[in-house]
Amino acid sequence: MGPRRIAPFLLSFFLTHTAFAGDTSRASLEAISSTSNMAEATPVAPSSELLEWPKKDKRRFLHAVYRVGDLDRTIEFYTECFGMKLLRKRDVPEEKYANAFLGFGPEESHFVVELTYNYGVTSYDIGTGFGHFAIATPDVYKLVEHIRAKGGNITREPGPVKGGTTVIAFVKDPDGYVFALIERASTHDPLYQVMLRVGDLERSIKFYEKALGLRVVKTVDKPEYKYTIAFLGYGEEHETTLLELTYNYGVTEYTKGNAYAQIAIGTDDVYKSAEVVNQVTNELGGKITRQAGPIPGINTKITSFLDPDGWKTVLVDNQDFLKELE
Repeated sequence: MGPRRIAPFLLSFFLTHTAFAGDTSRASLEAISSTSNMAEATPVAPSSELLEWPKKDKRRFLHAVYRVGDLDRTIEFYTECFGMKLLRKRDVPEEKYANAFLGFGPEESHFVVELTYNYGVTSYDIGTGFGHFAIATPDVYKLVEHIRAKGGNITREPGPVKGGTTVIAFVKDPDGYVFALIERASTHDPLYQVMLRVGDLERSIKFYEKALGLRVVKTVDKPEYKYTIAFLGYGEEHETTLLELTYNYGVTEYTKGNAYAQIAIGTDDVYKSAEVVNQVTNELGGKITRQAGPIPGINTKITSFLDPDGWKTVLVDNQDFLKELE
């Protein structure tokens, strides 16, 4: 079997299976080492020239990675209820895990979810920090009735948001992950948003702008409900996948659990991108969990890091990623 065929198995195992909470894996040990080094480091402002790179780089949200207790059950729910397509599925019995990629279009051009099932593990702790994924649809009421007919768990009936006109609803999948259904006439990709809670919104915005070249698409402040939201992306709101960061007044920390893993983003130069992240973590917090380089056994180049709140991002070489899909 040629290297291109085995590469996806090894990449997925490295990025998801070995990162299982509690593992003393290579990634965990590197994270511990990075924590020690960061504690001794003196914050240094990143150079303005280096910070221009993320703004010029060809970046795109690739996929969100998280763990589920029954892979076939989740695939059935996403395809039957949401209308997603199963893009890839594979089983790696020698490593005791399986995973599947689902979305509304090919991975070359769409944001997708990567589900990981670890043999024998039927449930995970989602924690209090993860918020939801969002799916855009032209008719929320119709989609909710379809999901209800399929036995889905509707946790918020469709209707306008408080103080606004946008129609939304909330649904829980079989593992307890929340999906927001948002009524939009058109969008580049129905699966277009991931919401995470943060303890310092201004710090998080600066971090993602500098480290990843994201820009604020819009902000929403609701003092009557004691929260502020910032939406970040690589284009206009209807053209890009959005990272939604939510700050609840007075709440500075959240639990992460062991269910949600990370977001993967493509880059044309992993090494240069990692250099930026190194400098930004020194300035604003967070830590590198894997320095830039090819994954052992294959040629895919990655780097991974945690933001100041502990949310993980993996940067993947764009060309290597396309080779993984062949």
